[in-house]
Amino acid sequence: MEFRKVEKNKAVCAVVIAEKPVITDPQSALDLLMSAKYDAGTKNIAIDKSLVAEEFFILSSGLAGEVLQKYVNYGGRIAIYGDYSRYTSKPLKDFIYESNKGKDAFFTATEAEAIDMLTR
Repeated sequence: MEFRKVEKNKAVCAVVIAEKPVITDPQSALDLLMSAKYDAGTKNIAIDKSLVAEEFFILSSGLAGEVLQKYVNYGGRIAIYGDYSRYTSKPLKDFIYESNKGKDAFFTATEAEAIDMLTR
């Protein structure tokens, strides 16, 4: 895993580059945040949806809540980008909608949109 540093609007964002999921549980999410902080100098993380365990998108698993709580507790922000059209869960759609209205976690279609949300 590595990061591509993107600077925009005087903010820095770390785009995660990996070949397999890097967020699989709350600890791996926290490890990712700390790695971005030390390797890229930022707590703003943009990550492709394919690099997040599928369990994250099943809200009843609790993984999404635990991961996002870790990020809030440690001052991190995350934008997960990808295609969400295959998900039919109303609770997940509501969760995505509400998250996108906040300032800590975002769900976007593209990497560019993810970077925009983190560098406003």
